Amino acid sequence: MLADVPGLVPGASEGAGLGTQFLKHLSRTRVLVFLLAPDPAPGRTPESDFETLEREVAAFDPEMATRPRLVAWNKIDLPDAQEKVEDLRRMLESRGMPLFPISAVTGEGVDALVRAIYKGTRTRSATG
Repeated sequence: MLADVPGLVPGASEGAGLGTQFLKHLSRTRVLVFLLAPDPAPGRTPESDFETLEREVAAFDPEMATRPRLVAWNKIDLPDAQEKVEDLRRMLESRGMPLFPISAVTGEGVDALVRAIYKGTRTRSATG
C-alpha cells in the first residue's frame, strides 16, 4: 500500500489538524517515504520538517518508527535543492537513512527511489 500524507503537522499524533487520520492510514504501509522540499513554509527548514515527521510517527505508534524509512528530496532540478543535498545526506547517513534526490518535473532519481521502496517492501514482507 502506498499512502500520501499531506499536512502532517507538529502535534499530529495528538490530533492536531487531520494528523491522527493520516497517521492511521500510514499504519498499513510497509515503508515510509518522507518527501522533503527546499521551499518549506516560513519558519521551517527541511531538517525541522524531517524531525517533525520522525517525532509524530514515533509518538503515534512506536512500531511504525521501526519500519524501513527513506527520504526523498524533491525539486533537485532547482539550484536551491542541489545546494542542500550534501548537508541532508550527512544528517541522514548519521541516522542510517538513505537520501534520494528526485525531481517530480524531470523524473530524475525517481527510478532509484521506486527500486528502494520495492526493496524495502520485499525485505519487510520476508521478515515480518
